Amino acid sequence: MRTSRTLLVPAILAVGALLAACSGDPAPGTTTPAPSASTPTSAAPVDATLTVWVDENRKPAVESAAKAYTDATGVKIETVVKNFEDIRADFIAQVGTGEGPDITIGAHDWLGALVENGVVAPVDFADKKGDFIGVAVDAVTWDGQTYGLPYAMETVAVVRNTELVDSTPTTFDEMIAKGREAKVTYPLTINTNGTTGDGYTYYALQTSFGAPVFVQNDDGSYSTKVGMGGENGAKFAEWLGANGMAGDKIFSTDFTYDVANQEFADGKAAYTIAGPWAIATLTGNGVKVAVDPIPSAGGETAAPFVGVQTFYVSSASKNAILANDFLVNYVATDEGVTALQEADPRLPALRVVADRYASDANIAGFLAQAEVGVPMPAIAEMG
Repeated sequence: MRTSRTLLVPAILAVGALLAACSGDPAPGTTTPAPSASTPTSAAPVDATLTVWVDENRKPAVESAAKAYTDATGVKIETVVKNFEDIRADFIAQVGTGEGPDITIGAHDWLGALVENGVVAPVDFADKKGDFIGVAVDAVTWDGQTYGLPYAMETVAVVRNTELVDSTPTTFDEMIAKGREAKVTYPLTINTNGTTGDGYTYYALQTSFGAPVFVQNDDGSYSTKVGMGGENGAKFAEWLGANGMAGDKIFSTDFTYDVANQEFADGKAAYTIAGPWAIATLTGNGVKVAVDPIPSAGGETAAPFVGVQTFYVSSASKNAILANDFLVNYVATDEGVTALQEADPRLPALRVVADRYASDANIAGFLAQAEVGVPMPAIAEMG
Protein backbone atom coordinates (compact mmCIF):
# COMPACT_ATOMS: atom_id res chain seq x y z
CA MET A 1 0.00 0.00 0.00
CA ARG A 2 1.32 3.43 -0.86
CA THR A 3 2.66 5.53 1.99
CA SER A 4 1.90 8.72 0.11
CA ARG A 5 -1.84 8.43 0.39
CA THR A 6 -3.75 9.17 3.54
CA LEU A 7 -6.28 6.72 4.94
CA LEU A 8 -9.41 8.58 6.00
CA VAL A 9 -11.99 7.68 8.60
CA PRO A 10 -15.31 7.12 6.75
CA ALA A 11 -16.58 10.51 5.78
CA ILE A 12 -20.00 10.33 7.38
CA LEU A 13 -18.51 9.35 10.72
CA ALA A 14 -16.05 12.24 10.54
CA VAL A 15 -18.51 15.12 10.03
CA GLY A 16 -18.30 16.41 13.58
CA ALA A 17 -14.54 16.43 13.67
CA LEU A 18 -14.25 18.10 10.29
CA LEU A 19 -16.79 20.76 11.18
CA ALA A 20 -14.71 21.56 14.25
CA ALA A 21 -11.56 21.65 12.12
CA CYS A 22 -13.17 24.04 9.65
CA SER A 23 -14.08 26.73 12.18
CA GLY A 24 -11.52 29.16 10.76
CA ASP A 25 -9.75 29.97 7.52
CA PRO A 26 -6.17 28.76 7.01
CA ALA A 27 -3.39 31.25 7.58
CA PRO A 28 -2.30 32.98 4.40
CA GLY A 29 0.68 31.36 2.74
CA THR A 30 3.90 33.02 1.74
CA THR A 31 4.00 33.69 -1.98
CA THR A 32 7.26 33.82 -3.92
CA PRO A 33 7.41 35.01 -7.54
CA ALA A 34 7.64 32.07 -9.89
CA PRO A 35 10.93 31.71 -11.73
CA SER A 36 10.78 31.57 -15.50
CA ALA A 37 11.23 28.17 -17.13
CA SER A 38 12.62 29.90 -20.19
CA THR A 39 15.57 31.48 -18.39
CA PRO A 40 18.72 30.43 -20.28
CA THR A 41 20.83 28.09 -18.20
CA SER A 42 23.99 29.28 -19.95
CA ALA A 43 23.97 32.13 -17.44
CA ALA A 44 24.39 29.68 -14.55
CA PRO A 45 27.34 30.26 -12.24
CA VAL A 46 30.10 27.80 -13.02
CA ASP A 47 30.14 26.59 -9.42
CA ALA A 48 26.33 26.32 -9.06
CA THR A 49 25.05 23.19 -7.31
CA LEU A 50 21.50 21.97 -6.80
CA THR A 51 20.69 19.62 -3.93
CA VAL A 52 17.76 17.23 -4.39
CA TRP A 53 16.15 15.12 -1.68
CA VAL A 54 14.85 11.82 -3.01
CA ASP A 55 14.06 8.34 -1.71
CA GLU A 56 16.15 5.28 -2.51
CA ASN A 57 13.81 3.92 -5.22
CA ARG A 58 13.79 7.06 -7.32
CA LYS A 59 17.40 8.12 -6.84
CA PRO A 60 18.71 6.44 -10.05
CA ALA A 61 16.02 8.08 -12.18
CA VAL A 62 16.69 11.53 -10.73
CA GLU A 63 20.43 11.05 -11.18
CA SER A 64 19.89 10.16 -14.84
CA ALA A 65 18.13 13.49 -15.44
CA ALA A 66 20.75 15.22 -13.28
CA LYS A 67 23.60 13.90 -15.43
CA ALA A 68 21.91 15.19 -18.59
CA TYR A 69 21.44 18.58 -16.95
CA THR A 70 25.03 18.78 -15.73
CA ASP A 71 26.35 17.78 -19.15
CA ALA A 72 24.27 20.51 -20.80
CA THR A 73 24.74 23.32 -18.29
CA GLY A 74 27.65 22.57 -16.02
CA VAL A 75 25.39 22.84 -12.98
CA LYS A 76 26.18 20.10 -10.49
CA ILE A 77 23.32 18.19 -8.86
CA GLU A 78 23.75 16.37 -5.58
CA THR A 79 21.13 13.78 -4.62
CA VAL A 80 20.53 13.06 -0.95
CA VAL A 81 18.62 9.90 -0.05
CA LYS A 82 15.92 10.45 2.57
CA ASN A 83 13.30 8.22 4.14
CA PHE A 84 10.11 9.33 2.33
CA GLU A 85 8.11 9.39 5.58
CA ASP A 86 10.55 11.91 7.08
CA ILE A 87 10.82 14.32 4.16
CA ARG A 88 7.87 16.63 4.83
CA ALA A 89 8.74 17.39 8.45
CA ASP A 90 12.46 17.72 7.71
CA PHE A 91 11.82 19.97 4.71
CA ILE A 92 9.59 22.34 6.69
CA ALA A 93 12.05 22.46 9.58
CA GLN A 94 15.21 22.99 7.54
CA VAL A 95 13.90 25.34 4.86
CA GLY A 96 12.29 27.40 7.61
CA THR A 97 15.79 28.19 8.87
CA GLY A 98 17.25 28.82 5.40
CA GLU A 99 18.77 25.35 5.10
CA GLY A 100 17.67 22.16 3.35
CA PRO A 101 17.66 21.18 -0.33
CA ASP A 102 16.85 23.17 -3.42
CA ILE A 103 14.37 20.49 -4.55
CA THR A 104 12.58 17.67 -2.78
CA ILE A 105 10.33 14.88 -3.91
CA GLY A 106 6.99 14.63 -2.11
CA ALA A 107 3.26 14.05 -2.27
CA HIS A 108 0.84 16.71 -3.50
CA ASP A 109 -1.26 16.64 -0.34
CA TRP A 110 1.68 18.15 1.55
CA LEU A 111 1.11 21.34 -0.42
CA GLY A 112 -1.10 23.17 2.05
CA ALA A 113 1.37 22.72 4.90
CA LEU A 114 4.32 23.67 2.69
CA VAL A 115 2.70 26.85 1.36
CA GLU A 116 1.39 27.94 4.75
CA ASN A 117 4.83 27.44 6.29
CA GLY A 118 6.36 29.53 3.52
CA VAL A 119 8.87 26.86 2.53
CA VAL A 120 7.93 26.18 -1.09
CA ALA A 121 8.28 28.34 -4.21
CA PRO A 122 6.02 28.27 -7.29
CA VAL A 123 7.16 26.19 -10.25
CA ASP A 124 6.49 27.72 -13.64
CA PHE A 125 5.57 25.12 -16.26
CA ALA A 126 2.84 27.16 -17.92
CA ASP A 127 4.03 26.27 -21.42
CA LYS A 128 3.76 22.56 -20.60
CA LYS A 129 0.50 22.44 -18.62
CA GLY A 130 -1.32 20.90 -21.55
CA ASP A 131 1.21 18.07 -21.61
CA PHE A 132 -0.01 16.81 -18.22
CA ILE A 133 -3.20 15.03 -17.22
CA GLY A 134 -5.50 17.70 -15.81
CA VAL A 135 -6.04 16.27 -12.33
CA ALA A 136 -2.26 16.26 -11.78
CA VAL A 137 -2.05 19.98 -12.57
CA ASP A 138 -5.04 20.69 -10.32
CA ALA A 139 -3.31 18.82 -7.50
CA VAL A 140 -0.31 21.18 -7.44
CA THR A 141 -2.30 24.38 -7.94
CA TRP A 142 -2.79 26.66 -4.95
CA ASP A 143 -4.33 30.12 -5.07
CA GLY A 144 -3.91 30.23 -8.83
CA GLN A 145 -0.23 29.25 -8.88
CA THR A 146 1.44 25.91 -9.53
CA TYR A 147 3.66 24.81 -6.67
CA GLY A 148 5.56 21.71 -7.62
CA LEU A 149 6.10 19.65 -10.74
CA PRO A 150 3.72 16.65 -10.91
CA TYR A 151 5.01 13.47 -12.51
CA ALA A 152 2.99 10.46 -11.31
CA MET A 153 -0.46 9.62 -9.94
CA GLU A 154 -2.23 6.87 -8.03
CA THR A 155 -5.88 6.05 -7.47
CA VAL A 156 -8.24 3.13 -7.02
CA ALA A 157 -10.61 1.44 -9.47
CA VAL A 158 -12.70 -1.71 -9.72
CA VAL A 159 -10.65 -4.85 -10.32
CA ARG A 160 -12.78 -7.60 -11.89
CA ASN A 161 -12.14 -11.35 -11.97
CA THR A 162 -12.62 -11.92 -15.69
CA GLU A 163 -13.13 -15.67 -15.27
CA LEU A 164 -16.18 -14.97 -13.10
CA VAL A 165 -17.65 -11.87 -14.79
CA ASP A 166 -17.15 -10.96 -18.44
CA SER A 167 -18.52 -7.41 -18.63
CA THR A 168 -17.98 -3.99 -17.08
CA PRO A 169 -20.75 -2.92 -14.68
CA THR A 170 -22.37 0.48 -15.23
CA THR A 171 -23.99 0.86 -11.79
CA PHE A 172 -23.12 -0.38 -8.32
CA ASP A 173 -26.31 -2.45 -8.13
CA GLU A 174 -25.46 -4.10 -11.45
CA MET A 175 -21.98 -4.92 -10.17
CA ILE A 176 -23.35 -6.60 -7.05
CA ALA A 177 -25.97 -8.50 -9.06
CA LYS A 178 -23.33 -9.82 -11.47
CA GLY A 179 -21.10 -10.71 -8.53
CA ARG A 180 -23.89 -12.74 -6.96
CA GLU A 181 -24.64 -14.49 -10.24
CA ALA A 182 -21.03 -15.71 -10.19
CA LYS A 183 -21.95 -17.74 -7.08
CA VAL A 184 -18.79 -17.01 -5.14
CA THR A 185 -18.47 -16.13 -1.46
CA TYR A 186 -18.50 -12.37 -2.00
CA PRO A 187 -19.78 -10.24 -4.88
CA LEU A 188 -17.30 -7.53 -3.79
CA THR A 189 -14.44 -7.20 -1.35
CA ILE A 190 -13.39 -3.71 -0.27
CA ASN A 191 -11.02 -2.60 2.46
CA THR A 192 -13.12 -1.37 5.39
CA ASN A 193 -10.13 -1.31 7.76
CA GLY A 194 -12.13 -3.33 10.27
CA THR A 195 -14.44 -1.20 12.38
CA THR A 196 -12.32 1.91 11.79
CA GLY A 197 -13.35 2.37 8.19
CA ASP A 198 -11.38 3.41 5.10
CA GLY A 199 -12.85 6.50 3.51
CA TYR A 200 -10.09 6.59 0.89
CA THR A 201 -11.20 3.37 -0.78
CA TYR A 202 -14.88 4.25 -0.35
CA TYR A 203 -14.55 7.83 -1.56
CA ALA A 204 -15.69 7.30 -5.16
CA LEU A 205 -18.90 5.73 -3.85
CA GLN A 206 -19.36 8.73 -1.55
CA THR A 207 -18.87 11.30 -4.32
CA SER A 208 -21.42 9.45 -6.46
CA PHE A 209 -23.99 10.74 -3.94
CA GLY A 210 -22.78 14.32 -4.41
CA ALA A 211 -21.24 14.38 -0.94
CA PRO A 212 -17.56 15.41 -1.28
CA VAL A 213 -15.54 15.82 1.88
CA PHE A 214 -14.94 19.50 0.99
CA VAL A 215 -16.63 21.64 -1.66
CA GLN A 216 -14.40 22.48 -4.63
CA ASN A 217 -14.16 25.97 -6.10
CA ASP A 218 -14.73 26.66 -9.79
CA ASP A 219 -10.98 26.34 -10.48
CA GLY A 220 -10.84 22.89 -8.88
CA SER A 221 -9.20 24.03 -5.65
CA TYR A 222 -10.83 23.15 -2.33
CA SER A 223 -12.75 25.48 -0.07
CA THR A 224 -12.99 24.79 3.65
CA LYS A 225 -16.73 24.18 3.38
CA VAL A 226 -17.69 20.64 4.35
CA GLY A 227 -19.62 19.07 1.47
CA MET A 228 -20.62 15.72 2.92
CA GLY A 229 -23.36 16.87 5.26
CA GLY A 230 -26.95 17.68 4.43
CA GLU A 231 -29.31 15.61 2.34
CA ASN A 232 -26.69 14.01 0.09
CA GLY A 233 -24.51 13.01 3.00
CA ALA A 234 -27.50 11.52 4.76
CA LYS A 235 -28.35 9.47 1.66
CA PHE A 236 -24.80 8.14 1.55
CA ALA A 237 -24.95 7.23 5.25
CA GLU A 238 -28.27 5.43 4.80
CA TRP A 239 -26.87 3.55 1.82
CA LEU A 240 -23.81 2.48 3.80
CA GLY A 241 -26.08 1.17 6.55
CA ALA A 242 -28.31 -0.68 4.12
CA ASN A 243 -25.30 -2.45 2.61
CA GLY A 244 -23.40 -2.94 5.86
CA MET A 245 -23.32 -5.60 8.56
CA ALA A 246 -26.89 -4.83 9.70
CA GLY A 247 -28.15 -4.87 6.10
CA ASP A 248 -27.08 -6.78 2.99
CA LYS A 249 -23.57 -7.41 4.40
CA ILE A 250 -21.81 -6.30 1.21
CA PHE A 251 -19.53 -4.13 3.31
CA SER A 252 -17.98 -6.17 6.08
CA THR A 253 -15.96 -5.03 9.07
CA ASP A 254 -14.01 -8.26 8.58
CA PHE A 255 -12.41 -6.72 5.48
CA THR A 256 -9.02 -5.22 6.21
CA TYR A 257 -6.70 -4.33 3.34
CA ASP A 258 -4.95 -7.70 3.45
CA VAL A 259 -8.11 -9.75 3.94
CA ALA A 260 -9.99 -8.04 1.10
CA ASN A 261 -7.06 -8.59 -1.26
CA GLN A 262 -6.51 -12.21 -0.24
CA GLU A 263 -10.15 -13.22 -0.60
CA PHE A 264 -10.14 -11.82 -4.14
CA ALA A 265 -6.79 -13.47 -4.94
CA ASP A 266 -8.23 -16.79 -3.74
CA GLY A 267 -11.06 -16.50 -6.27
CA LYS A 268 -13.75 -15.93 -3.63
CA ALA A 269 -14.90 -12.54 -4.95
CA ALA A 270 -15.99 -11.29 -8.35
CA TYR A 271 -14.86 -7.71 -7.78
CA THR A 272 -12.70 -5.63 -5.49
CA ILE A 273 -11.80 -1.94 -5.30
CA ALA A 274 -8.05 -1.46 -5.13
CA GLY A 275 -5.10 0.45 -6.52
CA PRO A 276 -2.40 -0.56 -9.01
CA TRP A 277 -0.05 -1.30 -6.11
CA ALA A 278 -2.28 -4.29 -5.22
CA ILE A 279 -2.39 -5.94 -8.66
CA ALA A 280 0.54 -8.30 -7.99
CA THR A 281 -1.19 -9.56 -4.83
CA LEU A 282 -4.59 -9.83 -6.50
CA THR A 283 -3.21 -11.91 -9.37
CA GLY A 284 -0.67 -13.86 -7.31
CA ASN A 285 -2.77 -17.04 -7.34
CA GLY A 286 -3.35 -16.91 -11.08
CA VAL A 287 -6.55 -14.83 -11.06
CA LYS A 288 -7.08 -13.03 -14.36
CA VAL A 289 -8.27 -9.45 -13.99
CA ALA A 290 -9.53 -6.38 -15.79
CA VAL A 291 -9.63 -2.84 -14.39
CA ASP A 292 -12.98 -1.05 -14.68
CA PRO A 293 -14.28 2.38 -13.61
CA ILE A 294 -15.96 2.43 -10.20
CA PRO A 295 -19.70 2.42 -10.96
CA SER A 296 -21.99 5.03 -9.49
CA ALA A 297 -24.02 4.13 -6.42
CA GLY A 298 -25.76 7.48 -5.97
CA GLY A 299 -26.38 8.59 -9.55
CA GLU A 300 -23.47 11.01 -9.98
CA THR A 301 -19.95 10.33 -11.26
CA ALA A 302 -17.93 8.13 -8.92
CA ALA A 303 -14.78 10.25 -8.49
CA PRO A 304 -12.05 8.65 -6.38
CA PHE A 305 -9.21 10.49 -4.69
CA VAL A 306 -6.08 10.89 -6.80
CA GLY A 307 -2.68 11.22 -5.17
CA VAL A 308 0.07 12.94 -7.15
CA GLN A 309 3.81 12.53 -6.74
CA THR A 310 5.52 15.90 -7.01
CA PHE A 311 8.86 17.71 -7.00
CA TYR A 312 8.92 20.88 -4.89
CA VAL A 313 11.34 23.82 -5.02
CA SER A 314 12.48 25.36 -1.74
CA SER A 315 11.60 29.00 -1.10
CA ALA A 316 15.08 29.33 0.46
CA SER A 317 16.89 28.08 -2.65
CA LYS A 318 19.53 30.47 -3.94
CA ASN A 319 19.23 28.82 -7.34
CA ALA A 320 15.44 28.67 -7.77
CA ILE A 321 15.61 29.55 -11.47
CA LEU A 322 18.00 26.68 -12.11
CA ALA A 323 15.86 24.33 -10.04
CA ASN A 324 12.80 25.31 -12.08
CA ASP A 325 14.74 24.80 -15.32
CA PHE A 326 15.96 21.35 -14.26
CA LEU A 327 12.46 20.16 -13.30
CA VAL A 328 10.59 21.56 -16.28
CA ASN A 329 13.10 20.84 -19.03
CA TYR A 330 14.89 17.70 -17.82
CA VAL A 331 12.55 15.87 -15.41
CA ALA A 332 9.21 16.69 -17.11
CA THR A 333 10.25 14.99 -20.33
CA ASP A 334 9.41 11.67 -21.94
CA GLU A 335 12.80 10.33 -20.88
CA GLY A 336 12.67 11.78 -17.37
CA VAL A 337 9.18 10.59 -16.47
CA THR A 338 9.76 7.21 -18.11
CA ALA A 339 12.85 6.69 -15.95
CA LEU A 340 10.84 7.60 -12.84
CA GLN A 341 8.06 5.24 -13.91
CA GLU A 342 10.52 2.39 -14.37
CA ALA A 343 12.12 3.08 -11.00
CA ASP A 344 8.84 3.33 -9.08
CA PRO A 345 5.81 2.21 -11.16
CA ARG A 346 2.68 4.32 -10.66
CA LEU A 347 0.51 6.15 -13.23
CA PRO A 348 2.47 8.67 -15.34
CA ALA A 349 1.12 12.22 -15.14
CA LEU A 350 2.84 13.30 -18.36
CA ARG A 351 0.40 12.39 -21.09
CA VAL A 352 2.90 11.19 -23.69
CA VAL A 353 4.28 8.66 -21.19
CA ALA A 354 0.82 7.75 -19.92
CA ASP A 355 -0.37 7.06 -23.46
CA ARG A 356 2.51 4.70 -24.05
CA TYR A 357 2.03 2.80 -20.78
CA ALA A 358 -1.70 2.56 -21.53
CA SER A 359 -0.83 -0.28 -23.90
CA ASP A 360 -1.08 -2.30 -20.67
CA ALA A 361 -4.85 -2.73 -20.22
CA ASN A 362 -4.64 -2.59 -16.42
CA ILE A 363 -2.69 0.67 -16.42
CA ALA A 364 -5.13 2.05 -19.01
CA GLY A 365 -8.00 1.23 -16.66
CA PHE A 366 -6.43 3.05 -13.72
CA LEU A 367 -5.49 6.03 -15.92
CA ALA A 368 -9.10 6.31 -17.13
CA GLN A 369 -10.27 6.29 -13.52
CA ALA A 370 -7.74 8.97 -12.56
CA GLU A 371 -9.01 11.20 -15.36
CA VAL A 372 -12.41 11.47 -13.61
CA GLY A 373 -10.95 11.54 -10.10
CA VAL A 374 -10.26 14.49 -7.81
CA PRO A 375 -7.04 15.44 -6.02
CA MET A 376 -6.92 14.55 -2.36
CA PRO A 377 -7.43 17.92 -0.59
CA ALA A 378 -4.17 19.57 0.45
CA ILE A 379 -5.84 22.13 2.71
CA ALA A 380 -4.86 22.08 6.38
CA GLU A 381 -8.38 21.07 7.45
CA MET A 382 -7.88 17.69 5.79
CA GLY A 383 -5.62 16.79 8.69
